[in-house]
Amino acid sequence: MCGICGVVGHKNATPLIVEALRRLEYRGYDSAGIASLVDGRIARRRAAGKLDNLQAVLDVQPLKGITGIGHTRWATHGLPNEINAHPHATDRVAIVHNGIIENYEELKAEMVAIGRHFTSETDTECVAQLVDFYLDQGMTPREAASKTLGRLQGAYALAMIFTGHEGLLIGARHGAPLAVGFGEGEMFLGSDSLALAPLARRIAYLDDGDWCVLQPDNVEFYDASGQRVQRAVQTIALIAGTVGKDGYRHYMEKELHEHPVVIGQTLQRMIDPVTRAIALPEFPFDMAALPRAIITACGSAFYAGLVARYWLEAEARLPVDIDVASELRYRNPPLTPSGMALMISQSGETADTLAALRSLREREQHIVSILNVEGSTMGRESDVVLGMVAGPEISVASTKAFTAQLSVLAVLTIAIARARGAMSAKREADLLAHLLDLPSRAAEIFSRVSDIQAMAASVAEARDVLYLGRGICFPVAQEGALKLKEISYIHAEAYAAGEMKHGPISLIDKDVPIVVIAPSTILFDKTLSNIQEAKARGGRIMAFTDQKGAERLSGLAEHMVILPDVDPFVAPILYTIPVQILAYEVALRRGTDVDQPRNLAKSVTVE
Repeated sequence: MCGICGVVGHKNATPLIVEALRRLEYRGYDSAGIASLVDGRIARRRAAGKLDNLQAVLDVQPLKGITGIGHTRWATHGLPNEINAHPHATDRVAIVHNGIIENYEELKAEMVAIGRHFTSETDTECVAQLVDFYLDQGMTPREAASKTLGRLQGAYALAMIFTGHEGLLIGARHGAPLAVGFGEGEMFLGSDSLALAPLARRIAYLDDGDWCVLQPDNVEFYDASGQRVQRAVQTIALIAGTVGKDGYRHYMEKELHEHPVVIGQTLQRMIDPVTRAIALPEFPFDMAALPRAIITACGSAFYAGLVARYWLEAEARLPVDIDVASELRYRNPPLTPSGMALMISQSGETADTLAALRSLREREQHIVSILNVEGSTMGRESDVVLGMVAGPEISVASTKAFTAQLSVLAVLTIAIARARGAMSAKREADLLAHLLDLPSRAAEIFSRVSDIQAMAASVAEARDVLYLGRGICFPVAQEGALKLKEISYIHAEAYAAGEMKHGPISLIDKDVPIVVIAPSTILFDKTLSNIQEAKARGGRIMAFTDQKGAERLSGLAEHMVILPDVDPFVAPILYTIPVQILAYEVALRRGTDVDQPRNLAKSVTVE
């Protein structure tokens, strides 16, 4: 969602803030702004659109100051324009905010009733007005901030600077992430470690309900009750060079090409390459005694969970429930105590998934989280964290994180299956061998890009696209449809292939491409029948299959991409890659913003 950066130090803060905000562009945004203290007074520069627009304003109206805050906004309240862009300010305080203030209407009405004037449509401005009101009552910045925080309801991360208080920066966190960076004679606030990586090698995360007071040479942490507390300081593993494009046109293109390495690194972390034994962290419960599992996630991570359900039920014989996190917490399903809750999130800060985690913990579930950011809020609140080695994923549309999640889930499935006595040693050895061979097979896909591009040329002309898959490949079809609509803006829907005749078949005509995920597994004949039904109604078949499948699809498919032969267990991981490449190639042909598609955000930290 929104990105926050704050600087208090001894040199011009503006270029530091702009660079940090560029590293937060992956979150998605529609406006940007900076505020700093100039001669002790608040000065702001804001612009609608991308950071380049803000930079153009700064080129004409430079902003110099050693205490400053910056923000990239993803609109929730009010249009994405300069008036609603952050920072929001009065004469005495400037504020940036990530999240939603749920009681802002009540607070705004209170401020309006005493004669305070609002200029924006945002919920954030009520925070600035409330802080200013308490300052007007003679409170210090610390007192005014603390008093204001006690009245806010909702999810937020905040950063504030104050007129006449050079070298003072106050931050707060409730639901949305915020981290403090430690420099030499300077301190920083940031939405995540990626923003802070070039500024500070040591960071500390605020716990939920914390607020902090930063000065150039120190930070003080306070909990929700106002008690002074200490927070653990850790070293950032990221370095600036890890987020460059490395010669690729887009971050997404780079991240697509990183699939083989990411899969390999993730597997090597969990499987000893010499002994081929699974090495997981210690679990505080007995896998063999699990009565049931529940999986929850959002977006692409949810589709990874759907694949995991197939794996866990088929291989480990473990009953599995699954629901999107935004629905699960309100559905109130009956749960067996001491079950396993599998949470999947790239960032570890996804608001809906985090809320579901807390709800499931209250209901006596063991929390196992699969994360790319192990030090995130979800990581800190889990019983077990299984980290994927995906590295920073900058493009808003998830790619390599998805296959990393699947890789972790595959290994976890095997471990649970063995613990429950549902899998033989030979089956375990065979599946691990197939997994360890997967990076090589994934690398082969990039020799088929010309075939994917030919398919993309046809798909790019469509208004609507159907994706079909059966069994464990149905979630791959769902991931493909999601990627296409995310970055190409083409309407795309995925269906279990057998469901096509129960409604979606009415949409098929000569203008509707039908993308089919069709490895030659035991379900291939069933899928082939569905393909023939679509073909008979003028459907244009675009197939991802293997050599054996290609022989049977000859004459039916307008375009085919023939993939390496792999075991059905690992097919979902492999087939995901060309499906994502197709979406990328279609988006290129339609001229959309591949890395930052409209209206989308990377780390969704509001409900």
